[in-house]
Amino acid sequence: MKKEITFAQGLATLVGSVIGAGVFFKIGTISHQTNSAGLTIFVWLLAGFLSLASGLTIAEVAAELPVNGSIQYLEYTYGSIWGFLFGWAQIIVYFPAEAGASSSIFGTQASNLFGNKIAALPISLCMITFIFLTNLLGTKFSSKLQSIVTVIKVIPLILIIIFGLMAPEQHFSFTSFASKNAVPLVTAISGGLLSALFAFDGWVSVTNLAGDLKNPQKDMAKILIWGLGIVTAIYVLVNFVFLKILPFNSIFGNQNTAFNTSIKLFGNMGGKLVTIGILISCYGAANAFMLTGMRAPYILAQNNLLPFSKKFKQANKKTGVPVWGAVTIWIITMLMISLGNFDILTDMLVFVMWFFTIMLTLCQPVLRRRKPNLKRPFKVPFYPITPIIALAGGIFIIIMTIINQFWLSLIGSGLTALGLPIYFYKKKQNK
Repeated sequence: MKKEITFAQGLATLVGSVIGAGVFFKIGTISHQTNSAGLTIFVWLLAGFLSLASGLTIAEVAAELPVNGSIQYLEYTYGSIWGFLFGWAQIIVYFPAEAGASSSIFGTQASNLFGNKIAALPISLCMITFIFLTNLLGTKFSSKLQSIVTVIKVIPLILIIIFGLMAPEQHFSFTSFASKNAVPLVTAISGGLLSALFAFDGWVSVTNLAGDLKNPQKDMAKILIWGLGIVTAIYVLVNFVFLKILPFNSIFGNQNTAFNTSIKLFGNMGGKLVTIGILISCYGAANAFMLTGMRAPYILAQNNLLPFSKKFKQANKKTGVPVWGAVTIWIITMLMISLGNFDILTDMLVFVMWFFTIMLTLCQPVLRRRKPNLKRPFKVPFYPITPIIALAGGIFIIIMTIINQFWLSLIGSGLTALGLPIYFYKKKQNK
């Protein structure tokens, strides 16, 4: 791999992968779950706080281990089987489903913009193919493109924040924490928090770029901390503006909240601004998942743990791109877009992804005890409080997912377990 990605490009990849179309639609769902304007903002703040605690904890692991991202953090701490299962789940479902979902929303929005709904599927397939081809041009090119796209996608959100904060309307009240319709406070907060935490999903995937960063032990920790801080600020401020500009009753369960807010702020141009923002956000998210996802097969192949590892472990000498990994993610993504079942597949792996996120968080206290003499350029602040908070957030998602989506969680675990025969066969073959 060519070490060509800078701190700024890594930061853009994290922000680009986390902030997708959900920033424009999520408030309708969360407001429906909390039944309160004040609680809606509170759960966004709480979700950002928990995500940042997790990011700070894993940042210490990223700084102390000179290895290739979260897959190898698990390998180093717990053994190769855990790194393999995490990478396997990312390859067969997670990255293709995430890239496919963003591509599909892009196709739907673009087809609506042109008034031709039949074109949604071809547009989605063309977009992910274009992303695949541009990523083949080189790590340096694709990471620079990701930086540009992230800056552009943030502009509509910044405009909404600035003009929204300056607007005279004031429908939001900090004191309105009482949940309507007599919904219990714990139920309101837990439901809203679960949705808000899902909106932060994807930030761990940026660690797959560790082998491409110019200074991974220094920059990866900063990318995680600054990236999650920026995402939290944008989420909280944008949703604050939504609540400030529109009456809560018009936001409750409304998927057009961002559109209606922009119309109020910018007139007829507001609708176009939101549509353009959604398109750019979807493109940036899909590109970020392709950029990070195609490195998962490459990382696993370094230990010969995949079929055709000789192919997967190679990166193009001129571009630094793991071509076979890119082809694999692209083909699976195309299949998922065509079948239209990426949402179900993503839900299946929510339990699995957060299970591994908890394991990544636990790497920090485990390594402090097992390897006390490791050089730690960055140490998690307020230890052990910060890791405990991070673990609490992860355990909360695991429990709630099992309660609300038991069968999907079971199927997701089964899909992950399908990798075990491959792992043991390859381990035996390697011996």
